[in-house]
Amino acid sequence: MQQLRLTRTRRVALIGLAGALAVSLSACAESKREEGAGGGTGGTMIFGAAGNPKLFDPAFNDEGETFRITRQIFDTLIQNKPGTADLEPSLAEKWESSNEGKTWTFTLKSGVKFSDGTAMDATAVCANFDRWFNMKGAAAQSQMIYYGDVFEGFAKNEGDAGGDPVYKSCEAKDPTTAVLNLNKAKGAFPAAFTLPSFAIQSPTAIKQYNGDTVTQSGDSFTYSEYANKHPVGTGPFKFESWDQGKGEITLVRNDSSPTPAKLDKLIFKVIPDENARKQALKAGDINGYDYPNPADYGLLRNDGEQVLIRPSFNVLYLGINQSGPNAAKLKDPRVRQALAYGINREQFVKSKLAEGSEVATEFVPKVISGYTDDVTKYPYDQQKAKDLLKAAGAEGMTLKFYYPTEVSRPYMPNPADTFTAISEDLKKIGINIEAHAEPWNGGYKDDVQKFGKQDLHLLGWTGDYNDAGNFVGTFFGREKKEFGFNNPELFSALAAADASPAGDAHAKAYQEVNKKIMDFLPAVPIAYPTPAIVVGPKVKGLVASPLTDERFNTVTVS
Repeated sequence: MQQLRLTRTRRVALIGLAGALAVSLSACAESKREEGAGGGTGGTMIFGAAGNPKLFDPAFNDEGETFRITRQIFDTLIQNKPGTADLEPSLAEKWESSNEGKTWTFTLKSGVKFSDGTAMDATAVCANFDRWFNMKGAAAQSQMIYYGDVFEGFAKNEGDAGGDPVYKSCEAKDPTTAVLNLNKAKGAFPAAFTLPSFAIQSPTAIKQYNGDTVTQSGDSFTYSEYANKHPVGTGPFKFESWDQGKGEITLVRNDSSPTPAKLDKLIFKVIPDENARKQALKAGDINGYDYPNPADYGLLRNDGEQVLIRPSFNVLYLGINQSGPNAAKLKDPRVRQALAYGINREQFVKSKLAEGSEVATEFVPKVISGYTDDVTKYPYDQQKAKDLLKAAGAEGMTLKFYYPTEVSRPYMPNPADTFTAISEDLKKIGINIEAHAEPWNGGYKDDVQKFGKQDLHLLGWTGDYNDAGNFVGTFFGREKKEFGFNNPELFSALAAADASPAGDAHAKAYQEVNKKIMDFLPAVPIAYPTPAIVVGPKVKGLVASPLTDERFNTVTVS
């Protein structure tokens, strides 16, 4: 049996300096409060969110603004050490792998309760795993993006997706011992247990408020009362209210949490426009916000604000849909290659992204094990792009190019600017662009990822854990509406890499996969950005995370 307590097999050397990222400003309230105790002497923090949350049940979520909130309400079995992608205990004090990676035993903290007063024990942990596996209904399953990617399928209920699931069963050996049994090993574990979608929730609250109810009407999804009003976890904060009219989500300290907050209250105020967030910070209306414009870093520092730059752990890409309106043209690899050669990525990175950002050569950042420089590259070459389009009979084609509004992302601080820069490059090689701008949570993600209405689109990814599969497996591991291709050879190679043992074999398998991906070119990697988070001078205790996994339980506002 291999002991895996407080270890990682693939460490990220560039992101271990948590202390260097910590905000240090003395607060008189700090001396009045013992570390880890309740008491609420840390004041109220108002954080400027870039977009509205989708809901508050992390099992049905796959976007960052929602996870920023649910990370404060819920705990996972294992979490990332602040400021790094390394693992440390959370609800599980230790974890062990056996049976060639097909059995995971979690030793849980004892005496932990959910904020509704019910026990967080092995029975509750197993109830969560069983809930995800047995989720019924195509609508509900379609929204469980992370579960589908990592666990590869659900129980085979009539009319549902089924699949070849990784999950087999969960046993509560005693109140503090949960044993997870898998049908096959998964190279992403244990790191994938840190995913916020796999946070442990109160089974009692889920049942009381019909948490499994998800309905679909056309392009829209409706979630349960639990997901919108009554999320219950063990995190440092608990949910109080969501005022959609004011765009404010209010959390209050959870004194029963194993890691109670120092703040009395944490408010997320939705301010979609980045410049408006900057002005709100300057006016003292908020205490911090994410994704400041790289051009403003110096100005913010001059005003006394604290700009915390995260190491790059993400990728921005131009998505290509091979089953969209122009499927016949985009299925031709020469057309996809022309798109890649036609984008001046060097100029884009220099003019639009923060210092330290780099042109992306593949879909895995350089700090991830599995990255390789030995891939086909597509340097800026307008003439070559035009020649490829002519050879493919695709000169003068019109493409529907979708981009999001009312949001900033770590990999894309200004979507409109990104769209403009890339679309202008494509126009120069003879492509006509039909622009489609849609609100991030008001149609964009569903139209692009669920319904495949686009030819081209802008998206990206911030790594959830240190594994190449979290990038390329999530993007290209199976058929998806977003990309619209079916490539069994590539799917099989990704599945084999995912199941390969940790270490050199795992890294080499993903290096070979990355070569295949960049030859096939299902999308165009654009950049590895370095996003930042900014807080005011009165904020103490925030640690910037390369995973955008900032926890606010350590924060005070003096």
